[in-house]
Order: sequence, then structure tokens, then C-alpha cells
Amino acid sequence: MTERGPVNYWEQLERPAQDSVTVGGIDIRRRSRVRLRPRRRADAFDLVLDGKAAIVEEVVQSMDGGLQLAVTVEDDPGRDLGEDRQMGHRFFFAPDEVEPLDRAEPEQARLRILVAGIGNVFMGDDGFGVEVVSRLARSKLPAGVVVQDYGIRGMDLAYALAGYDVAVFVDALPRGGMPGTLYLMEPELDPQDAVPDAHGMDPVTVLALARELGDPLPRVLVVGCEPAQVLTLEDDVVAELSEPVRAAVAEAARMVETLLDDLVADDLGKEQVR
Repeated sequence: MTERGPVNYWEQLERPAQDSVTVGGIDIRRRSRVRLRPRRRADAFDLVLDGKAAIVEEVVQSMDGGLQLAVTVEDDPGRDLGEDRQMGHRFFFAPDEVEPLDRAEPEQARLRILVAGIGNVFMGDDGFGVEVVSRLARSKLPAGVVVQDYGIRGMDLAYALAGYDVAVFVDALPRGGMPGTLYLMEPELDPQDAVPDAHGMDPVTVLALARELGDPLPRVLVVGCEPAQVLTLEDDVVAELSEPVRAAVAEAARMVETLLDDLVADDLGKEQVR
């Protein structure tokens, strides 16, 4: 299991806009690769960035209402600071100031991966997984990856697992850490302790239910977040995340994106060895 501490971000004046823009007939969204071609400004810094390969972090709305792409530069040693919205490592360009580097034709997928958001959005931090997959749905992900919000539909998720090689569950995960702490783990299913429950939604219960259906289980990984509080059905409705959990959503999405890239790369490496 890997673990990361709570994440805090400098709030910037970035207003989320539409999920993607089209440039040269190619869809550009979060994680798309582009080449920078600044045209609207003529300072020395733009000349340094001209021709650089960059990664789109967000499609945002500028103060004047126009669309901009928030990007980080691929060869920037401090690119992780740009991912955390630190100025000086995060830059803004209009759509007509970039050239798409991604191919227009779809990639061929070998590995089938499901990213499943789990949780009840009316129970505070339990809605963490739903919020993360909503963000991931706006990203450019490897071919063969399906992102789906399953909410509290444990039976639907159990049935869906049979169609995938790997499943990544994203869920609130109380483990006693500081609120907002992120975890990456691979749960083990104990045949004696795991009891199938059509109404249960924690990862182990879903796996037990899927096993009872008789289909082979995929490899399952869990990206979890320590909640600030755990609500029950008897508590009042809370339709928003606590501050530490909300602050961890962006980092959790990046954790899943990195995990997906690693899974695909490992699979391609195994194929080349054969």
C-alpha cells in the first residue's frame, strides 16, 4: 500500500470551462499533448516557450470570458509545481496558440480497465469517489479505459467487473489517518470473512458479490481517501465534501492517471517480451 498526506493548493483565478476544445479537427482536453505557438504576446518569455511540448492541465475561462488552456511544459523540472497550480510553472494559452500532438486516429487497446467511482454524494465525504471520476471523465485517458460513476449501485458494479482485466475503485476509505490522506492498495478477498451483500458498496463486499456471480475477478486496485467524518443513513444530508477531502480530489485524479499509465506501460512491456 502506498500513502500520501493531505494536499493543499494555492487557489488561483481559474474558472473551469467546457471539458474540451477542438483544434485542427482534434479534441483537446486535460492531459492532451500540445506544442506551444504563442501569438498574442511578444515578450522574451514567450520566445522561450515557443515550440515547447506541453500537457494540458485544464480548459478554463479567462477573465474576459474567452477559453484558455492551462498547461505545464513537459521538460520543466518543476512541472509538478505547475500541476499544483503554482505560478511560474503553469501557463495559459488560447486554443489557436497550440498545435495538437496527439494522433487523431484512436489507439488500439489491449488492456481493459474500469475506473469505478463509489460513494453516496448525500453523505459528505462518502461522495469522494464520485467527485474524482467526474474529474477523470474530463481527461484524456489511455485507450481501453472506461470511467464510470457507480454511486451506491453495488450489484451493477459487481456484474460489470467480468468485462475487464483491471478495475480501479475510487472511494472514501477510513483507515485512521489525517483527513485528506490518499491511499493506494490492492485488497485481498478472504473467502471466509467476505460476505456477499447486494446492498453493500465497500470494495471487499463488491468483490465478494462478484465472486458469487461465478465470473473470474479482474485485478482490483483501490484509490482511497481518509474522510474527515463518516456519516450514516441516520445523519442529516450533507451534499458536499469536507475541505481536506475536497482539496485531495485533484491529487487523487492524478494518482489514478499515473496508475493507468503504469498499468498500460507494464502490459505493453509484457507483450514485447513474449
